[in-house]
This record gives sequence, C-alpha cells and structure tokens, in this order.
Amino acid sequence: MKKITGAAFIAGSLLAAATAQADVTVGFSGVLSGPQAVIGQDQHDGFMLAVEQLGGKFGDQKVNVVSEDDQLKPDVGAQIMQKFLERDKVDAIVGLGFSNVLMAELRRIKESGVVAISTNAGPAPIAGKLCSNNLFVMAWQNDTMSEAMGQYVQDLGLKSAYLMAPSYQAGKDKLGGFKRYYKGTIVKEAYTPLGQLDYSAEISTLQAANPEALFVFYPGGLGINFVRQLGQAGLMGKLPFFSEGAIDSNTLAALKTQADGSIYGATWAPILDNAQNTKFVKAFQDKYGRTPSEYAANAYDAAYLLDASVRKLKGDVSDRKAFVATVKEMGSKFPTVRGKFAFNTNNMPIQNVYAFKAVKEGDGIAVKKLATVFTDHQDAYVGQCKM
Repeated sequence: MKKITGAAFIAGSLLAAATAQADVTVGFSGVLSGPQAVIGQDQHDGFMLAVEQLGGKFGDQKVNVVSEDDQLKPDVGAQIMQKFLERDKVDAIVGLGFSNVLMAELRRIKESGVVAISTNAGPAPIAGKLCSNNLFVMAWQNDTMSEAMGQYVQDLGLKSAYLMAPSYQAGKDKLGGFKRYYKGTIVKEAYTPLGQLDYSAEISTLQAANPEALFVFYPGGLGINFVRQLGQAGLMGKLPFFSEGAIDSNTLAALKTQADGSIYGATWAPILDNAQNTKFVKAFQDKYGRTPSEYAANAYDAAYLLDASVRKLKGDVSDRKAFVATVKEMGSKFPTVRGKFAFNTNNMPIQNVYAFKAVKEGDGIAVKKLATVFTDHQDAYVGQCKM
C-alpha cells in the first residue's frame, strides 16, 4: 500500500508539473473576410505582433493561437466559440468580432468560465445587466467615443445635429452615447442596414434637413464609402462632420485628403506619446507596412495583458477562476499603448477619450489631437452590473 501511495504521489506531482508547464492556447475570432475584414485583420495582426515581441510566449509558456473568421455572422461566431471550448480547449479567447456576433457568443463564454477579451465590441447589455466576470472589454464600451463626440459638439455650441449609424446593437449604442452628452436639437436619427454601401438617398435627406452638425458611426469600409459620398455631395468642409469608426488609420490610408477636416472620437491614436505606443507603432509599420488602427492597438494590449497575467500565475492557467481574477488585477498594471488603463467593476475600460482631427499636410493626411474630452472615463451602465 505504501508503494502504491508513493507512486500515486509521484504521478500526481508529475501531472501537476506538466500542467504548470503546459502551452497556453488562445482562440482568436474576428471578421477576416468581406468589406469589414480590415477590422478583424488589424486585431489579428496587432495581437500576433505582440506575441512575436514576447518571444512566442506568455510568461515562460509557449503560446498557440487558433484563428477563425466569424464572417460577421452571429451563428458562425457561436459555432466558433463551441469549437474553441470543446475541441481546441482554449485557455483564453480574444477578438470576438462585432457586437451582434459577441452577443450570440455570450452564453457559451459566460458558462465556460474561460478568460475572454473583446478587442472591438463593448455592447451596452454586457456592460450592464448581462455583465460576466470572465468577459473583459479591452477596447471600449460602445457608447464611449460617441459620448465624447456628443460632449465635444456640445462644447462647440452647435445647436442641432443629424445622426446616422447602421441598424444593429452597436449603431444604437453609439447614437445613444452621443445623445447622452449632447443637449442640442436632434434633427433626425437615421439607421441604415448593416452592410449598406450606397448612402446617396440618405445624404439627400441630410442636405434637406440642413443641420449645424453631422455625427455618424460607420466603421471600416462603410466609413470609407460614406465619407467619399459626402464629399461628392459637396458637404465635406461645409457641414461640420464628426464621427466614430469612420476615421482611423485604415480609412485614412484609403481616403487620404478626402477626410480633411473630419473630427472623430477615439481612445487611442498613433500620435499618443508614451514608450509602449512608440514601440508598437514603429514595430507595426516595420512588419506590416502600414499605420496601425485602434483595433490593432486594442489587440496588442490584450496580448501584453495576457502575458502579464500568465507571468503572475507562474505559467499555470489551469485554474480558470484564478486566471480570471489575475486578468482583472493586471488590467491596471500591464504596459499599455494608451499610457493608462484599468478595468471597472463590470470589466469595462476606465480610460481617457480624445477628439482628433484629420488634417491635410501637403499631398497627405495627418492626425492632430484637439482635446482630451474625458479623463478616466467610465461607462454609463456600470451601476446595472451586479457582479
């Protein structure tokens, strides 16, 4: 009996050691095809750049990344979550696509207890009543940058605004955020089908309404088309134009001087002055030949957060509850391109929000910081979260 007990002890010790030294498997899910693929690709590239800089390891553990394309389809996103959890046995999930996709993935994520980090979507329900202790938002609560634009337009004294966004969860969140801080007259709140690329009819209606300001949320390819068509209608430079998602490094590369004069809200830009951001922007440009967007920055931050958390746990992420608690703790301690970051009680970000402007420089376009609209900003739904 003593020999059996001793053997069992040794076997158990070896198993524990093996568990502690196991690779860390991360599932990345995002839109990697279609008109919005640039957003998912930027997240993937930002994450993989950080993994490369960290020597392919989080802590001292080798990182395996399994990547999947959700195609911007909620049912596909839900299937990917099932695969990650049941077949790939992932230790963490990053990316998580657009808000409509994340909402379809939420139940499986919550029930699994696996660390999940959104590097794009932050829909209102998961900030409030549907908050989950293992789901963290590295990017923003959806309303955040729109709230900043609402406040900024209010500060400028513009007395009427026309609002436009795609008709899905994030679009509604964005316009809701703008209205929370803007106290002037809302001339119209117009929603267009998600994926629509021709806005000529809507722009004609906008012209007839003659507002003092226009605010839109049109990310990725939607934003490129909208800005170009706004210019073709003669409204760029004439109607004060404010946005979220429509202007970022990717869309500026396509629009160039067509975006001149656009003002947009964001939590990050390549021009933010801190050591981690300087390292990130240069490395991203060197590796991929383009300027990173905020989507890439969010995913880059997510990798450094996971590295700090795995290191804190000495490589053992087998205890999901301990891993979740450590990610929460390290949210305010890892090196971030934003300079300062923390998770709120609902796992949404506490961070600064800025107003930036796209300005013509010669034949090119540059970004100028106009204002820090909010400092250490918290979302509007944190009080509804009962975690």
